[in-house]
Amino acid sequence: MVKDIQVLNEKETRAGFGEGIYEVGKKHSNAIVLTADLAGSFKLGPFMKDFADRFIEVGIAEANMMGIAAGLTIGGKIPFTTTFANFSTGRVYDQIRQSIAYSNKNVKICASHAGLTLGEDGATHQILEDIGMMRMLPGMTVVVPCDFNQTKAATLAVAEYAGPVYLRFGRPKWPNFTKEDGSDFVIGKAQVLNEGTDISIFACGHLVWKAIEAGKILEDKGYSVELINIHTIKPLDVEAIVKSISKTRCAVTCEEHNILGGLGDSIAHVAAQNCPIPIEYVGTKDTFGESGTPNQLLKKYGLDTPDVVAAAEKVLGRKG
Repeated sequence: MVKDIQVLNEKETRAGFGEGIYEVGKKHSNAIVLTADLAGSFKLGPFMKDFADRFIEVGIAEANMMGIAAGLTIGGKIPFTTTFANFSTGRVYDQIRQSIAYSNKNVKICASHAGLTLGEDGATHQILEDIGMMRMLPGMTVVVPCDFNQTKAATLAVAEYAGPVYLRFGRPKWPNFTKEDGSDFVIGKAQVLNEGTDISIFACGHLVWKAIEAGKILEDKGYSVELINIHTIKPLDVEAIVKSISKTRCAVTCEEHNILGGLGDSIAHVAAQNCPIPIEYVGTKDTFGESGTPNQLLKKYGLDTPDVVAAAEKVLGRKG
């Protein structure tokens, strides 16, 4: 049952990246980390200390960083670029498209401080359209892990994965509940957190925990909830999605992203082609963010636990 999913602790997903990239450095002598003046934000201290010859500080020059990373792959290196999600995508989309995606370069674009939970830095830093931007690039893999443990596992996994990857994670401390050894994470394979028959709830990133909280409330109301963590937006686990919605016949999607172009549209596309059902979206509604604490912003923009519950009850009514 959903209520059996328990918090181990609270940690920053970006700290999971920091631990993961250090393990990558120990395992892969050809792994290179580049940063645009954000080593501290990405917890890169241990990597910088032990692998100084494989660390490149490019300064606030994100477009240049993407070009350098693309060039490094030609020599067999595995470059990991690090900057905020807004600067990892919106500021450098042309460089990613032309120098990385078009030629299928093995660059790992690691993007922290994504979504509303960046908080007080405000709308100019809170990118809410990056998943859509990156999933539309041919050949780009898009991964959005849900907690510290899964971000660490994803960092290790993308090092082994051939081709360009967009790895998206966040700033604040967040409930950590997946397996510490990362054995429940496989790129392209949805993670079924709970099986149910009345409704499917699909979520990614920080919103997975909000979906879990909502699932517990819905269970108390007598509903059987199928809860699935879609940590890989592309390639999407179509088989798992179709299997779930064929059973429950309705769905809610939850993401810290615009409802246009992200997880919700991905699920709706699969449903339209395979099993048309009613779907409700939890995400930002074609808007920019603003300054505030993460929890204040999630509440204001309709991404909190009660919003998931309300969406679930609405779609259950539509199914009925």
